[in-house]
Amino acid sequence: VSSTELFNEKKIILVGVPGAFTPTCSNEHLPGYIENYDSFISKGVDEVYFVSVNDPFVMKSWSEASNADGIDMVADGNCDLTGELGLTMDGSAFGLGNRCKRFAMIVDNGIIQSIDIEDPGAMDVSSAESQLAKI
Repeated sequence: VSSTELFNEKKIILVGVPGAFTPTCSNEHLPGYIENYDSFISKGVDEVYFVSVNDPFVMKSWSEASNADGIDMVADGNCDLTGELGLTMDGSAFGLGNRCKRFAMIVDNGIIQSIDIEDPGAMDVSSAESQLAKI
């Protein structure tokens, strides 16, 4: 599936996280989007995507374990998308290698309307509540 097919004539939220099953991502970030999924849809969002530098099997398991119905998990195992977006962070000090910075972007018909990148250790501007307030 090409990016054109994913984004053409759609309004989407793309959320980047450092890793599936990691504490902040699993206990704080993803749950906000699960709880507010219907609110995003009612505000005209067509799709909610979470991307992480994990393989597709891990992303599928994370989705199932989190009951993330409706949220599409995108595996960026080689850090290709993350690198193209310029949102790579070095997690080598923690044994994680290259990872994705925590961010959220609103993309409307393939055009990035906003992007909110978190400072290391923060989870404010990319939260579901913060993104809902922008729509």
